[in-house]
Amino acid sequence: MKLLNVKDKIYFYIATVFGVGYTPLMPGSAGCVVAVFIYYFVRSNVGFFVITVVTIALAFLVSSRIEELSGEKDCKKIVVDDFAGQLLTFLFIPYSYKFLIIGFFLFRMLDMLKVYPANRIEKFPGAKGIVGDDLIAGIYANIILRLAIIFT
Repeated sequence: MKLLNVKDKIYFYIATVFGVGYTPLMPGSAGCVVAVFIYYFVRSNVGFFVITVVTIALAFLVSSRIEELSGEKDCKKIVVDDFAGQLLTFLFIPYSYKFLIIGFFLFRMLDMLKVYPANRIEKFPGAKGIVGDDLIAGIYANIILRLAIIFT
């Protein structure tokens, strides 16, 4: 993939979560692990909210361009979508190791299963399809974690 200019390089770094997308095995899961560390270290709801919103906005901004440069539909090196979905999983969830572990595996499972409407959104062109299905999985995982909090 030839990067054309500084802007494309910056987009590329964001899309790959600063190179995590080059992880040889399961790059999407590796992107999620980075989000788990953010959840672990950022204990402020406001700070975590800002990071999540900015990440989602950046994911939509860069994904289409990097897909275009790579020539691949939903290029596996683009992991900012997984990163954003995993952050969304933990949004306003009280910190605990239990939720950290459950949230990680729950999001990964829901992301792979592509539960409706994620299965349809995934087919959309560009950033809508790349990022949209991960956000749906993140919302579902967040709701399930909230229900676990209520019922446990």
